This record gives sequence, structure tokens and C-alpha cells, in this order.
Amino acid sequence: MQTKNIMIVGVGGQGSLLASKLLGRLLLTKGYDIKVSEVHGMSQRGGSVVTYVRFGDKVYSPVIDKGEADYIVSFELLEAARWTEYLRKGGKIVTNTQQINPMPVITGAAEYPADLVSKMQAEGIQVDAFDALKLAEEAGSAKAVNIVLMGHLSRNFDFTLDEWLEAIEKSVPAKFLEMNKKAFVLGREA
Repeated sequence: MQTKNIMIVGVGGQGSLLASKLLGRLLLTKGYDIKVSEVHGMSQRGGSVVTYVRFGDKVYSPVIDKGEADYIVSFELLEAARWTEYLRKGGKIVTNTQQINPMPVITGAAEYPADLVSKMQAEGIQVDAFDALKLAEEAGSAKAVNIVLMGHLSRNFDFTLDEWLEAIEKSVPAKFLEMNKKAFVLGREA
């Protein structure tokens, strides 16, 4: 199998590590060679973060270069736009429509860019944008956006719902299990 590349991007504290852990755990159980990068960026300060997940028959490096990502999963709209040059031709962006103001916007030095989804689509990018925050809150916690996004991404793979749910069971604490399962299913069905 040719190596597949997934970038998980967002703002520090949104749960990209759990998302990559869930994805990695599932891929390992399916027998793939997998490499997952550490989070890069100001994850402790609410800054931009990125995690790379690469899988296939044999993967030699965790790094995804520009033009190589099959999927970009974005927790926040501006982060989706920020990483488009990493998407391969024919790749897909799965993004939450939530907007989190970066520091220049907060301080008044800049404005949050308007119409980001239509701008990305105008560049020929396939964008699957939806309100993952609303679904996470429906599942029981705004912090479940990461699992909602993984549920939505799961529609692009041939793994069964039960296989995904088993990976969730092995990735989250028992007290949050039912909420995360609900978040995953809501994302998958969105």
C-alpha cells in the first residue's frame, strides 16, 4: 500500500494528541506501519499546532512535506487555510467551522479573514467544512471536537464503526468513554 499522509492541525489545547493517538491505535491494529510525529508549535500557549500521521506498508519518516498530505483535519478554520500548501493535488480538508481569534486579531493588529471556505474551494481544494463544536456540545462536551472530527474523517476509510469504537475504548478514560463514542458517531453521521 502506498503511504497515506494525514495532518491534524489546530490550536494548542484542542486535543490533537488524542486524535492522533486514536488514529494511530486503529491503524496499528489493522497491521499498517505507522509513524506519528510529536506536536509542533506553541501547544501550551494556544498557538498553532500540527501533528503528522503517516501509514502504509513501510513508512520511514513521520514528516509530511508540502504537497504530500492526503488529508488535513483542522480543528479551526484559519488553521485549515494556513496549511493548504501541504495538501496534495486531489487531497481533502476536513475542518471545523469554528473560528478562534489568533493574537494579532485579539490585539486589533489584524482581522480574521472572511470567507475562508470559499477561498480554499476557489483554489480547487476539496473542503468538507461543518460545525464540529455544535456536535461536540451535543455529545456532552465542547472538548470532544477532536473526536467529532475523527468520526467525520472515518467516512473516508474502509474501517468499520466497531473498529473505530474499539480504538476509542483503548484511547480514552472510562469516565469519558460514552461521551466520546457519541461524539464520534455524531461526526461520522454529520
